[in-house]
Amino acid sequence: MVTAHPVPEGFTEIEVFAIGTALLVEALLGFCLNGLTILSFRKIKELRTPSNLLVLSLALADCGICINAFIAAFSSFLRYWPYGSDGCQIHGFHGFLTALASISSSAAVAWDRYHHYCTRSRLQWSTAASMMVFAWLFAAFWAVMPLLGWGEYDYEPLRTCCTLDYSKGDRNYVTFLFALATFNFMIPGFIIMTAYQSIHQKFRKTGHFKFNTGLPLKTLVICWGPYCLLCSYAAVENVMFIPAKYRMIPALIAKTAPTVDAFVYALGNENYRGGIWQFLTGQKIEKAEVDNKTK
Repeated sequence: MVTAHPVPEGFTEIEVFAIGTALLVEALLGFCLNGLTILSFRKIKELRTPSNLLVLSLALADCGICINAFIAAFSSFLRYWPYGSDGCQIHGFHGFLTALASISSSAAVAWDRYHHYCTRSRLQWSTAASMMVFAWLFAAFWAVMPLLGWGEYDYEPLRTCCTLDYSKGDRNYVTFLFALATFNFMIPGFIIMTAYQSIHQKFRKTGHFKFNTGLPLKTLVICWGPYCLLCSYAAVENVMFIPAKYRMIPALIAKTAPTVDAFVYALGNENYRGGIWQFLTGQKIEKAEVDNKTK
């Protein structure tokens, strides 16, 4: 017989089931959309451009977030974490690595779009590959720090998945959080904001708006902002007075990022959308200038 594990403290059975279901839906939807982005890049020659390599980097990171969410969903349905303390550290590292790589890749796309529309300079393959490698190595550096003692990975409030431990709020956590937030949220956010503001001004002069310049920054703030706010509050106050089920909400919101990113950066990109359509239907793109001119 299968042992029925008790419901985690602070949650009802229906709340645990709802969280597991939300994680599963987020994982499946985000993985399918970003998987489609990756396969289209691989199969459609016209999509294989330096600029779209950065979109590919973002899709790979978002697929990683979805895999992390799927594992969390599975353990949520079990009502406990079945992979032990070492598995918790790996899960926390993997979640942070892919999340930070996703944010860095979004900033890289913004930087490329700024130069494409405002300086009319084309991105070279060597530069795009270097930016992609840097985004992942930079994310890996910050994700590995809690494994080395600066910060710490531990169970989330539901205790069926793992993330950065904000429950202590000690000096070790505060110094890590300050550096992490500066280099992985504030600076990428500033790059995204200034890049798209410049692009918006350019579009206003031409009178031709090729995409919504406000969506990337809104995506970053809405998806990752609540989680950053919770962690930041934990640096100055004890957040344990907040019910565990409410502390899970920012994590659930953050895991919507892969789905939103797919709509903003791939399906929201006219040429990439055309490439996806060609991959799905076999119909050739009428205008074969799939070089991110309509990004």
